[in-house]
Amino acid sequence: MEQLFEVITSDDAGPDDFANVAIPDHYRGVGVLADETEMFVGVAPQERSPAKSLHLRQVATPQPGPGEVLVAVMASSINYNTVWSALFEPKPTFGFLSRYARDVPEAAHHDQPFHVLGSDLSGVVLRTGPGVRGFPPGARVVAHCLSVELASPDGHNDTMLDSDQRIWGYETNYGGLAELALVKANQLMPKPEHLTWEEAAASQLVNSTAYRQLVSRNGADMKQGDVVLIWGAAGGLGSYATQLVLNGGGVPVCVVSSPHKADLVRSIGAELVIDRSAEGYRFWKDPDTPDPREWRRFGSHIRELTGGDDPDIVFEHPGRETFGASVYVARRGGTIVTCASTSGYEHRFDNRYLWMNLKRIIGTHFANYREAWEANRLISRGMVHPTLSRVFPLAEAGLAADAVHRNAHSGKVGVLGLAPREGLGVRDHALRARVLPQLNRFRESR
Repeated sequence: MEQLFEVITSDDAGPDDFANVAIPDHYRGVGVLADETEMFVGVAPQERSPAKSLHLRQVATPQPGPGEVLVAVMASSINYNTVWSALFEPKPTFGFLSRYARDVPEAAHHDQPFHVLGSDLSGVVLRTGPGVRGFPPGARVVAHCLSVELASPDGHNDTMLDSDQRIWGYETNYGGLAELALVKANQLMPKPEHLTWEEAAASQLVNSTAYRQLVSRNGADMKQGDVVLIWGAAGGLGSYATQLVLNGGGVPVCVVSSPHKADLVRSIGAELVIDRSAEGYRFWKDPDTPDPREWRRFGSHIRELTGGDDPDIVFEHPGRETFGASVYVARRGGTIVTCASTSGYEHRFDNRYLWMNLKRIIGTHFANYREAWEANRLISRGMVHPTLSRVFPLAEAGLAADAVHRNAHSGKVGVLGLAPREGLGVRDHALRARVLPQLNRFRESR
């Protein structure tokens, strides 16, 4: 690994140097084990922790097959799918791996008794399989998490509709929380060169997801002047959604859970902010009974902020806890665009407010190839900025995932791979100097 790192950090190394550098037989990766999938059975939800199930272990280095690339991972980040995987909810991910191997014979090596997680990375291409073009050894890259075979006609209009669409590092093995990772070549995109490795690794899943939800015709197709209610506006998805709404001429109404997070979204440029903790909103009377009076109180609060307007778009991802309120507060003819459901998958809402007011619910999931590239281009141009708050070493990835699980974080939480410390990897210093205040908005410490 030391020799590999020397080549990666050399300003003089070329494709031949990368092609000839020795690749270790094993590397360190963070993941879960198939024989531990029952470890949280009977454990109270508040006692379950990703830090208990995520292990740093030695992994045999996979060889890239046709269309695949082996990448040296400089940094990665935590997404909620890593939390789900670590808690084995809603079910263990090993079923995904075995199904992948069964349906795609070339993917048999993904079916292992371990699952290396992680759906983000920034790094450097080391080896390419047959048929790979455009990203030679030595290319500095980030990776989006859409893994798809494109064997079905359904995927050729929108790759997210392909029957073999999977999320890398969640439904496939050899993810980004590691020193090396295996990806498809068409997951790769150029690294934004004004960013450090850890900053560059923070954005791809959440920024692309928010882009599809809000901007794309496959999502809400947001237009200038739209009022957009954003749940969790200081979190991973929400902090990017807020930036996209402001960039697109919309009016974000940001829902957060603390005064500190309210200050964070105001620093992005949001003016209309609701602190749920201060207002004491409780959308359920008990675990089985929604409280429509709270929906109405929440809707009145939104109208007070907007001058009487209801949201044209509701950016939904908490799910069960908030979905009834989201359907209620959306304007007549408005759109609720939903993904993730981090508070629960079984949504309850009063259909009268949907049906009789001609509202729409749109389900979205990550982004297609084109949407991911467009979202990354905004990052590269310094128009959307990473919202990285904390960075952990690889050995503490379990603690990083636990922070996300407990909502004890803002923005994104990063994890270093081969990068020995923060602050490395910048090449475009002029652009960085211009946007440095924006890059540091969410940082808890330097």
